[in-house]
Amino acid sequence: MAEDPRRWSLPAGALAAAFGGGPLGAAVEPLHAALRRRAPVLLHGDLPRWRAALAGLALSAPVHEPCLDGSTAVVAGSGGCQGPPDRARVRDLLARLAPWRKGPFRLDGVDIDTEWRSDLKWDRLLPRIAPLQGRCVLDVGSGSGYHLWRMHAAGAAAVLGIEPMLLFDSQFRAVARYAPHAPVQQLPLRLEDLSPDVPGGPGGPGGPGGVFDTVFSMGVLYHARDPHDQLARLHALLRPGGQLVLETLVVERPGDEQLSVPGRYAGMRNIDRLPSPSRLHRWLAEAGLQGARTVSLARTTDEEQRVTAWSGDRSLGDALAPDDATRTREGHPAPCRAIVLCERHRVPA
Repeated sequence: MAEDPRRWSLPAGALAAAFGGGPLGAAVEPLHAALRRRAPVLLHGDLPRWRAALAGLALSAPVHEPCLDGSTAVVAGSGGCQGPPDRARVRDLLARLAPWRKGPFRLDGVDIDTEWRSDLKWDRLLPRIAPLQGRCVLDVGSGSGYHLWRMHAAGAAAVLGIEPMLLFDSQFRAVARYAPHAPVQQLPLRLEDLSPDVPGGPGGPGGPGGVFDTVFSMGVLYHARDPHDQLARLHALLRPGGQLVLETLVVERPGDEQLSVPGRYAGMRNIDRLPSPSRLHRWLAEAGLQGARTVSLARTTDEEQRVTAWSGDRSLGDALAPDDATRTREGHPAPCRAIVLCERHRVPA
């Protein structure tokens, strides 16, 4: 029987190429098992179109592993297209993978100005987190994979992203083509798919302490139906002494409070409540994480999130009240994002 072209599939050998023999080597088969369990829902009608776009992006020579350009973008390819017509072809193929939410990127000389300036978030957190050199890293909700390449560039030994949106997976693969052997991989899994037999879950290769030195959860918690369960799962994935980097929406209130959201928040349907920083710290402690501290508290601005030619036609400006940028259209406080760091308790020797 012919394979359904709408079905997602992982390039052959991709996990082994990324992680075999490294600190996530023991995770390769459990991750394949998680993908097999998830397979019935890994379908999308646009996958044939996205695959065709990827196939049309012939690698330029010489091939350079994705890197930073000294400022903001993740850069891949030589940038040496044969001329304007060739660059126009690359631009057209990359546009078929729109909307591009997280970035920016420069692929074979084509600049992708994404909706989010994800580099600004990275600049806020990088000086404050534990150094990533040599660490095994997980990014929950990794989107296009922009931050995965930043983590790799910061020296991480192995980087795994999980992102259930199949369009974003195609965007990741547009970049990953330039680094088929880099210890960086992204999979269309959810947080709950990493338990029980993927490292960090009960009985996984990481045992009771998980295998990840650093776990990032950025822009995810406020969408969770049960934030307490999500924090408990993040805790389980960390090794003892490992660090959680949590970036999430909060409400700027001084006490142990929260904002209940009966309808939409900034146009988003799937937000039930936003905690104050103090309440978020309490949630983290209840999940078994220690030392919670807020290292950044920043209102989202149109410098960081805005409409671009690559993003679609709606963004932050459409979510705010037209006469008061401190409120959402629904009358709630405007989006404010906290970065909170904490650690899994280290078992005494």
